[in-house]
Amino acid sequence: MADVGDGIVPASDTIKRAPENRGGRLRGYRLTALIVATALFMQNLDATVLATALPTMAREFAVQPTAMSLALTSYLLALAVFIPASGFTADRFGARTVFQAAILVFVAGSVACGFSTSLETLIVARFFQGIGGAMMVPVGRLVLLRSVDKRDLVSAMSWLAMPALVGPILGPPVGGAIVTYLDWRWIFWINVPMGALGVVLVYRHIANVRENTARRFDRIGFVLSAIALGSLLFGLQLSARAGHAWIALPLLAIGVVAGSLYLIHARRTQAPILDLALLRIPTFRLSVMGGTFIRITQGAQPFLMPLLLQLAFGLSAAASGAVTVATALGSFAMKGAARPLLKRFGFRTALTAIGVLSPLAYTVTALFRPGWPMPAIFVVLLVCGFLTSLQFTAYNTVAYADIDQSRMSRATSFYATFQQLSLSLGICISASALTLAMRWHGHSHPEFDDFSIAIGCVTAISLLAVFVNTRFAVDAGAEMSGHDARQSSRASPA
Repeated sequence: MADVGDGIVPASDTIKRAPENRGGRLRGYRLTALIVATALFMQNLDATVLATALPTMAREFAVQPTAMSLALTSYLLALAVFIPASGFTADRFGARTVFQAAILVFVAGSVACGFSTSLETLIVARFFQGIGGAMMVPVGRLVLLRSVDKRDLVSAMSWLAMPALVGPILGPPVGGAIVTYLDWRWIFWINVPMGALGVVLVYRHIANVRENTARRFDRIGFVLSAIALGSLLFGLQLSARAGHAWIALPLLAIGVVAGSLYLIHARRTQAPILDLALLRIPTFRLSVMGGTFIRITQGAQPFLMPLLLQLAFGLSAAASGAVTVATALGSFAMKGAARPLLKRFGFRTALTAIGVLSPLAYTVTALFRPGWPMPAIFVVLLVCGFLTSLQFTAYNTVAYADIDQSRMSRATSFYATFQQLSLSLGICISASALTLAMRWHGHSHPEFDDFSIAIGCVTAISLLAVFVNTRFAVDAGAEMSGHDARQSSRASPA
């Protein structure tokens, strides 16, 4: 149920009309999208600012730059572990209550990160910060999905993404400026005023949407999925680090066993925390699979690019941030093109074509060398951001094309879990590939050839999405995109 003003509105009815705010006035989905985007803005700004600051933080903590990937992975691990519980929690306590609490936890974790004195304390603080992040965006997206008609969902997702993209645009230059002219700790403390604003906006304008459900929280499934995801991610992270095989191998084994036990448990449980039955829906299954391959590359790039520009090119943090902002600018420029492109070509054709172009564009970054002019590097990153952002908009929309409202909370939890898992894998794989390349070349610090191998590895994985994209039906998501599926069928070969 959704308590709005003085009345009670069933969650299933929010798709039919815009919910009321606390003052009783109707509001459109744009306002909801912009408020949810405030949380996404804070999360994305934090991630991109931190990526720019990693080399400086590594020097202060007296560790190798590649070891700082643990600070990124611990945050993403918390997301992967706790996001599965977000849908049930929102249905149980109400979207507004959970959303506000999540922002407060995220801000508290940010403050703790700023007071970290070692890599170990930073990892713990980042994990706590990630618990708040695990609830913020999935719950906000759930509110939006329940408030928007399917024909408006592409536009709604674009409205959600546009302010959120300002975070990655501002992140690199802001992070570079903070690290160069202030103290890196301020990259976390700037979340405090933004979080306070988010709490106020959520209280005033977000309905406390609930879903009438008798299902119990799947405690066994939560524990098994947490053990599986945590063990596998950290096992992969440690597997390429010298002297850590004795920890990595048992973690990987525990992860495989726990994952297998969860699969058995999910088949015998009526309402598992990660509902595998959702994968029987073709549009949802293909979006999860294709998006996973693409996000592995996308998760690696914010980790690799600042290291490449600062350690190999020798740029300052501020100069590095001014270059990597190109990816976010490309993403922002795409948002106006998403709806007409999807309407013209449909989801299957658009995803298949861009599934080839985007990995090829990222492959070019493996060729960056000192002889490249910075404007050329900027343009390549701009194109990468444009193509990848279009892929994400398409995947994030078509995934819910055939999901019933009664299963929407479970779908958002499941989808967001695999989003964060794939981003975590991107960091793990790229850090492992970079470390192994350094060993192979005998380098004590990463050099251009090492980065080329790491970038090549994660980019090759994203090409696998092409085989998934061709499996979408010609008319997949036609109600959302407005694409003429009959015309596509006539144009397609038999």
